Amino acid sequence: MDLKMLGVVFMTVFLAELGDKTQLATMLFASRDSVSVLTVFAGASFALIAATAMAVFVGSNLAHLVDTRYLTYIAGVGFIAVGVWTLWSAT
Repeated sequence: MDLKMLGVVFMTVFLAELGDKTQLATMLFASRDSVSVLTVFAGASFALIAATAMAVFVGSNLAHLVDTRYLTYIAGVGFIAVGVWTLWSAT
C-alpha cells in the first residue's frame, strides 16, 4: 500500500466533504432526539463507502478506455466549474 497516496486521497476527500450538503444532511439527521447517532453514523458511513466503491470501479474501468490525462483535465474543469458556480450563486 502506498501510504503517501493514501494520505493524499484521504485529505482530498476529507476536505472536499467538509461543509457539503451530505455533511449538512448527516448533521440534521443526528440532531434529532429520536434517532441514534450510531445509526446515523453507520448509515452515512455505508453510503460514503458505497459511493466511493462505485467511483473506484468506474474510474478504474474508465481508465482502460480513456487516457487518464484527459480524465484529469475533465476533473479539473469540473472542480473549477463547481467553484465558479458556488461563487456566482453566493452573490
